[in-house]
Amino acid sequence: MHENISTIAEYYERHQEHTSRAQRWAERASLILGSPGYVIANLVFIALWILWNTAGAAFLDLEQIDEPPFFWLQGLIGLNAFIISTTVLIRQNRMSKLANNHAHLDLQVSLLAEEKTSKIIEMLEDLRRDLPNVDNKVDREADELANPTDTKAVLSVIEQEADGFNCEKK
Repeated sequence: MHENISTIAEYYERHQEHTSRAQRWAERASLILGSPGYVIANLVFIALWILWNTAGAAFLDLEQIDEPPFFWLQGLIGLNAFIISTTVLIRQNRMSKLANNHAHLDLQVSLLAEEKTSKIIEMLEDLRRDLPNVDNKVDREADELANPTDTKAVLSVIEQEADGFNCEKK
């Protein structure tokens, strides 16, 4: 168990080592930009901007930076949206690659476990047949389970179903 945990930790360390400085910066930024605090700070900034440029300029003799309809504010909001969406996409792309690696590993482990299970069933059935004090009855389900899954056939069925699903979507 500890060996598996160490292997996974090493995998994440290697993955982190291969992440560029720019990638790490974008991911840290996306964590901040995607936080509730950042949304609240933006809303406060926008409210203050509007107050400054309407009520502040009218009642407090403050210099109006941006007249309604707030051209500069719209530009800042647009730039903010661009930065947020780009950093989130950068992070999502890397997380997607990591998720694909996890899925591949899960598939490999599942196939290996299935092979081991089939072998165990086969060995138990052989043992049952060889024991003199156990009835030698035919167990079709055990015989079927003792055969390893034909992965190529399963993948072929999955691909056919996926193709059928994609055709229905069009």
